Amino acid sequence: MSVSERYKEAWESFWEDASPEPGGVFWDSEPALTAGLHLALFEPELAAPDLPMVDLGCGNGTQTRFLADRYPKVVGADLSAAALGRARGADPAGQADYRELDATDNVQMSVLHAELGDVNVYMRGVLHQSEPTDRQLLVDAIAALVGERGRGFVVELSERARPILEELAAAPTGPPPKLGEVFSHGIAPGEVSDEVVPEYVASAGLSVLAAGELPLVTTDFSADGGRIELPSTWLVVGRAK
Repeated sequence: MSVSERYKEAWESFWEDASPEPGGVFWDSEPALTAGLHLALFEPELAAPDLPMVDLGCGNGTQTRFLADRYPKVVGADLSAAALGRARGADPAGQADYRELDATDNVQMSVLHAELGDVNVYMRGVLHQSEPTDRQLLVDAIAALVGERGRGFVVELSERARPILEELAAAPTGPPPKLGEVFSHGIAPGEVSDEVVPEYVASAGLSVLAAGELPLVTTDFSADGGRIELPSTWLVVGRAK
């Protein structure tokens, strides 16, 4: 199975139109506010920190490059060729390897696992922006990639973020510009309930090894000038210890 053409085209057009400036995308905060905070939670749970790291849904590679500064082998995988073009352009030294892959395609995930062996997976904000029929498949992809020794870090918007996003979208002056760009491409963030994510994990044959809450810091600002932060939940997943 693979993602729908509508979904793929939405992301391709989003990345073709997105601002190339640092912080030009709603969720593309600097790594010190994103992957840096996540690694502080993820690394203590790594059973094998020497494994390759796969950034699943890497987008333009901002967080991928941060990971590549810390791990010897990092692969950024994304569905969008336009996003990967930006990632490669911002990484002229080739610190990371970038692959155009559909994570809902179990054949592609099996091939990647056969190449790399067990890996650790970083996946930020992918499920809540995916179509409902794809969400279990994405967690299945993590299970296929981590194998027996790897771990996955999954961070998603909490269901408590949805009313915040709806309020921002309904503002009299319209949504903040960067959030408006997301909506205009038919992408609807914040549509996964908190309780269903652990269910996906269990159905994929994995266990939740650690979990918590952490604000997701965006690059956009509300009308009062404050940076928009959205409630998010995080999980470390893997084979039971």
